[in-house]
Amino acid sequence: MNDLFDLTDKVALVTGGSRGLGRELVKAFAQAGADVIISSRKKKACEELAAEVEQSTGRKAIPLSCHVGCWNQIDDLVDVAYKSFRRIDILVNNAGISPIYRSLNDVSENLYDKVLDVNLKGPFRLMVLIGSRMAADQGGSIINISSIAAIRPQAHVIPYSAGKAGLNAMTVGFAHALAPKVRVNCIMCGPFLTDISKAWNMASFKEQTKTFALRRGGEPHEIVGAALYFASNASSFCTGAILRLDGGTP
Repeated sequence: MNDLFDLTDKVALVTGGSRGLGRELVKAFAQAGADVIISSRKKKACEELAAEVEQSTGRKAIPLSCHVGCWNQIDDLVDVAYKSFRRIDILVNNAGISPIYRSLNDVSENLYDKVLDVNLKGPFRLMVLIGSRMAADQGGSIINISSIAAIRPQAHVIPYSAGKAGLNAMTVGFAHALAPKVRVNCIMCGPFLTDISKAWNMASFKEQTKTFALRRGGEPHEIVGAALYFASNASSFCTGAILRLDGGTP
């Protein structure tokens, strides 16, 4: 059974990989046997995690700085990644941003563009560049990290919700565009208690969780099972899927 989830000698690139859910995915892929490319805007954090991964798993880990909202930086990221490994077997579009705004009138053009660039434009460009190479080579798996906000938009996250709804749509579109050698799937996350949750009003959140089927937020490591499924041969007949991983939010 373990062979189904084995990633030995695969190469995985994770955006937003230095913290939160991305950090958990990087560590899980390496533990499953993959070499990893850790990408985020913060090079030092990527370097620290890369050193930790290499020491604890023996797998190769390369830290690369990239702002996925910038087209040219994405092109450079892909060039360096392929020069380092010659192939990428697993791409995880995890980087995301959801700035706080007091009212919709406070949403500037710059803020709106920034949210859509990181959450939608970046994944599009990465799937075009890496997905096309996967399709021309040995195939691969692409995993998009979306949000329950894509289908449950609220007033304080409208641009973010729009970006994630677009990512859901692109998951299905790219599944067809890159078939049959590349599988493209999506994990639509509910609230996870990552470092970002430190800024939440936890009293209000605990009250909100009373409406969740599981009555709690997710722990970061709880994304690993779904990600390993999509990354590995365990999901060999699965593409274009959008998996809700939200603890049963209403």
